[in-house]
Amino acid sequence: MSALEIQHRDPGTLARAGVLRTPHGEIRTPAFVPLATKATVKSLLPHEVAELGYDMVLGNTFHLFLDPGHERIRRFRGLHEFMGWRAPIITDSGGFQVFSMGHGTVADEVKGRAPMGQERMGKILAIEEDGVAFRSYLNGETLFMGPETSMEIQGALGSDIALVFDECTPFNVTREYTQRSTERTHRWLDRCLAWHDAHGPEGQLVYGISQGGVHEDLRVESTQAVASRPVDGIAIGGSLGADKPQMYEVVSWATAAIADDPRPRHLLGIGEVDDLIRGVELGIDTFDCAMPTRLGRHGVAVVNDPERRWRVDLTAGRFKDSDEPLLEGCPCPACALGYTRGYLRYLVHARELTGQRLLTLHNLAYLSRLMQRLRAAIAEGTLAATAAALRAGELP
Repeated sequence: MSALEIQHRDPGTLARAGVLRTPHGEIRTPAFVPLATKATVKSLLPHEVAELGYDMVLGNTFHLFLDPGHERIRRFRGLHEFMGWRAPIITDSGGFQVFSMGHGTVADEVKGRAPMGQERMGKILAIEEDGVAFRSYLNGETLFMGPETSMEIQGALGSDIALVFDECTPFNVTREYTQRSTERTHRWLDRCLAWHDAHGPEGQLVYGISQGGVHEDLRVESTQAVASRPVDGIAIGGSLGADKPQMYEVVSWATAAIADDPRPRHLLGIGEVDDLIRGVELGIDTFDCAMPTRLGRHGVAVVNDPERRWRVDLTAGRFKDSDEPLLEGCPCPACALGYTRGYLRYLVHARELTGQRLLTLHNLAYLSRLMQRLRAAIAEGTLAATAAALRAGELP
């Protein structure tokens, strides 16, 4: 039986709304999942995240493995108790870090530059059948992560949903490399499931990950291969293309291949406003992305301005004397207090933590309302009109 109860379907798309049940509670779907990468949603307390309307957060297996270590977190009775978030948690597998260390970051790939600093090339020592050997970005120590390692870490963390270990292939590798990598990811999937069957925490859900890059046959085959296994959900990962139209096409290949599958679907690393709307139409149930919190820390607010990618950069000098509200009609904590763009620009420019915190609250509140609006539209049978209004810049 699927952990997802589908309560409503949109007749014109693959969109669906329901409830995803986990050991630590229910997630209303479709839903955006904020990142608690290092056991915290940066600058916010757990109750604030919940009060914004979020049911689940995502913890980063790779970073928590390096520091403070999964065994230490186990001694704190798991990640829920360690970070004080007692609602559902999904943990990634560490596979994305295989991509980011071995091939460069997403931003590096998009901008065609060589990775620098902590994301520099060369930290991956070997990607082999057993797993990945790499150097810690903290102290240079040589470490290893494979399917069993990833699942053991996630078992110690005690997450409600664990993602299987995979290699997240970038856009710029060859089809041959993508095919070999995808086939290895399927073998790693079987090893993850075998470990979890023998040692996994009771009630923990396990999601497989569809790879295959931007090649339709490989993507469809991978999605069907994952769906053929006894997984509790199906995540879509890897490279999704060079631009948004291609990304939507790749996601559509995957969701069409499992259109009648009742198990939950998660889209990894996607969180732009227009991408969330289209993803819901394509049948995605949950999304995660660093976008809203990362933008907030860099002085950028999410606003209802599609011509500017739904964002305003408050670091711009033109806001020094602006007495405009951050976003007219927005009920979020930052806007409700009446702070002006001029004041927020000052906080950001002065690198005051209060500014980062206020913009993080605002950005997460915006996406939470967006998802609430989409869930309601699916239930009411008005998704087409609602999606069109949101795309045109209507405030959620």
